Amino acid sequence: MLALKDVVLVKDNKTILQIDDFHLERGERLAVIGPNGAGKSTFLKVLALLEPPTSGEVFFRGEKVTGKNSLDFRRRMAVVFQEPLLLNTTVFNNVAQGMYFRGITGAQRQRRVDYWLERFGITALRHRKPLHLSGGEAQRVSLARAFVLEPEVVFLDEPFSALDFSTRLELLEELGALLANTGVTTVFVTHDFNEIPYLTDKVAVIDQGNMVYKGGLKELLAGEVTVPAVQRLLEPFKRSGLIPG
Repeated sequence: MLALKDVVLVKDNKTILQIDDFHLERGERLAVIGPNGAGKSTFLKVLALLEPPTSGEVFFRGEKVTGKNSLDFRRRMAVVFQEPLLLNTTVFNNVAQGMYFRGITGAQRQRRVDYWLERFGITALRHRKPLHLSGGEAQRVSLARAFVLEPEVVFLDEPFSALDFSTRLELLEELGALLANTGVTTVFVTHDFNEIPYLTDKVAVIDQGNMVYKGGLKELLAGEVTVPAVQRLLEPFKRSGLIPG
């Protein structure tokens, strides 16, 4: 589905990301973790074609991404950020916004918006504006706005980190069931190990801009991954007793 080959991203003469070889298969759900400043969000933006690398190649469905086709490919993806970034209009219009750019209008737009408002439990909020939404409600709108586009790949950049525990847990359970049912390819950036099992059992670790591990969550938590960067990442959780030492 997506691949990176010899990708390097440099900012202010500093290498932010360096990924030699990465493949994301169709239908795969991958959590991305790592220490603060490791390059997780940058990795997501490169995959989502929101930020071009300084050098290297990005492939979508086997086709090399170029300046000519990147917009077409990007329209087959959707991104949900930590902050919902909603427009100052109704919930309905926020969810429908992306379809205007894709030329989806009329009855089809109405049907799809209605479906996803109901799916995320926000039908009663359709006429409300963002100022009058709770954090959880706003993030539900953001998720509906992404899924209404029926994307082939959805990217989630720490979408629940600002929510209270009960709201976060509820959304994780709903989203986990949704991803399992739809089979949509997913990349999920998080700093919280506890969120991962709700959405996937596959994880990639980014450290200092490099991908140092990609594999099973179970093996990682069992201490079977001896990569020093992974061991450093796990150390605080071992000391707290959250995972076996």
